[in-house]
Amino acid sequence: MPRRRDARDLKPPPFQYHTPATVHEACSLLGSLEDAKVLAGGQSLIPLLNFRLARPKHLVDINGIAALDRIYERDGGVAVQALVRQAAVEDSEVVARICPLLSSAITLVAHRVIRNRGTVCGSLAHADPASELPAVLLALGGRVVARSARGERTIAADQFFVGVFETALAPDELLVEAWFPASRQPSLILEESRRHGDFALAGVVRADDRLALFGVAPTPVLADPRDPARGLEPSGDLEATPDFRLHLVRVLADKAFAA
Repeated sequence: MPRRRDARDLKPPPFQYHTPATVHEACSLLGSLEDAKVLAGGQSLIPLLNFRLARPKHLVDINGIAALDRIYERDGGVAVQALVRQAAVEDSEVVARICPLLSSAITLVAHRVIRNRGTVCGSLAHADPASELPAVLLALGGRVVARSARGERTIAADQFFVGVFETALAPDELLVEAWFPASRQPSLILEESRRHGDFALAGVVRADDRLALFGVAPTPVLADPRDPARGLEPSGDLEATPDFRLHLVRVLADKAFAA
């Protein structure tokens, strides 16, 4: 009979560890190394490593890069750089003033102890379909900035999320910044989860007349507020059946637009 796994078994597979001091150095590493992952907050990546669900040959730790932790206003919105912790966004006066929808969404991400380390850009790059922040970026029509040794490019949110845990980032690109447009009223985020801090069974983000859904498709999706479940084929699991997720989407969307 196989031995039951315990905490002592939760060790990552072997990898080479790199600590670039600049964005240029990080991009050079990503462009030259085979099978590399970027480490920022690590709140998604480290559990995947420990459970051997991810087995990269290289980890590129960007925490030693200076001047990559700014939150600042630009182009009528707020820019959040790659090393900005979610807790910093939660506490930011700039974010609260310009994009209160982002402030509200951050409080739904796990728990404060996780947000103290997790990063906004890391959550976007991880692209979990049940995550709040990708849906907020999509609802607002935001974008991200990716940099590599080949140069810099801007990717719109509706082009960035391409599958479950999959984005349009190339293997040699580093997500250096996310830009969230100002959120105008009415805007809000609603979700249903088993407990506060758990991943959402289903959720909706309203940004004026735009509606984005999360937890019900391989990526966050824009939907028609009049019929938000149209065309959806959510998966089922031990937490919720597909029909229950569709029911939640309809109820949450109704609440969002009634508000």
